[in-house]
Amino acid sequence: MSNPQQLRYSKEHEWLSTAEAGVATVGITEFAANALGDVVYAQLPEVGSQVTAGETCGELESTKSVSDLYSPVTGEVTEINEDVVNDPSLVNSAPFEGGWLFKVRIAEEPADLLSADEYAAHTAG
Repeated sequence: MSNPQQLRYSKEHEWLSTAEAGVATVGITEFAANALGDVVYAQLPEVGSQVTAGETCGELESTKSVSDLYSPVTGEVTEINEDVVNDPSLVNSAPFEGGWLFKVRIAEEPADLLSADEYAAHTAG
């Protein structure tokens, strides 16, 4: 399982793209998608809502369980991925591409986000 080097990762298994014009994309990692199993429902934060780093902002339901979705940064949600709402299996089939979850205008980024290598070490344990 390889984690894209250009992304940063939370210990709760979310990934964050580099911000373009202050807006970054958020999704869950392949590790999290595999642990969840087949995702059948995605409850994403509402556009315009405020999310806080480390706080829950939605949930993903799979055939195995329901898992909270955490925001890796603090900011305002600018877009959600309607494709994932309509076809939650995208989270499993393309977690780093078409299965992204939401975009956020970053107000504050925590210092404890991990690099791809640090995240790989975190999940290896």
